[in-house]
Amino acid sequence: MASNNERPSKAERNANARAQAAARQAQLEASQKRKSLMVKLGVLAAVVVVIALVVALIVQNNNGKIAEEGAIPSGGTNGGGILVTSATTLGGTGSGMVKASDEDPESPKDPADPRDLVVGKKGEPVNITMYVDVNCIHCAEFEATYGEQINNWLADGKVTVEYRNVGFLDGGSPTNYSSRGANALACVADKSPEAYTKFVAALWGHYSEGEMKNSELIKMARDSGASDAVDSCIDKGDFRPFVAYTTAAAQADGVRATPTIYIQGKEFQLGTDDFVTEVEAAIKANA
Repeated sequence: MASNNERPSKAERNANARAQAAARQAQLEASQKRKSLMVKLGVLAAVVVVIALVVALIVQNNNGKIAEEGAIPSGGTNGGGILVTSATTLGGTGSGMVKASDEDPESPKDPADPRDLVVGKKGEPVNITMYVDVNCIHCAEFEATYGEQINNWLADGKVTVEYRNVGFLDGGSPTNYSSRGANALACVADKSPEAYTKFVAALWGHYSEGEMKNSELIKMARDSGASDAVDSCIDKGDFRPFVAYTTAAAQADGVRATPTIYIQGKEFQLGTDDFVTEVEAAIKANA
């Protein structure tokens, strides 16, 4: 029997070397398996990202695909607007079908005279017509500054307000938010006119928080008092053709910026004239 101080035999040394080599091989194989798993997980994550991007592009493309022709919503006008006559009523009497392709934005007319501007007759409410975009910061600022005053004039029967909601800023939105927001406004006008002015205030009041999904627009409309009849209308974009027409008509009429505002058919010079002063003067002249 060998003592504890004897060197391992050659056979023992070879066996030990084989054991160590086997252990290293096992560690190497385990490391390779881990690396392979990480690569597979990385590839899977990349595939998920690609799928998400494809879905987003499909949604964006679907948002951009609208019918060629569409109806004017209840409360709407042939000029592409929604005519508000009080805090809870709309007065637009537009009818029939409209389509954007009938317009020629490449040959605009004089913006001093857009189509079908309402002008209140003597003894009637003064009309304010506004070209606005839900994704427009200056429109949001205008609503924040003058929205309450406009509602007071409406409550007193002194003015009517026509909102021509355009999609000028769709190019800067991955989801065509301007047109989707304008469609939501048209849906509320058509299905729940009594909620329109509250929805207007809520929509522009949300500007600083960014764009909304259709589901969020639906919730906001419902929170503003609209019925569940707006849900499908907003989600399916029922009035997107009307919005496209309003946008094309505005461009064909030479309107290029939002907000563009007319008081009794005369363009208001935003940043130069005082809005309240100009409207009050028109009210006095019409009394």
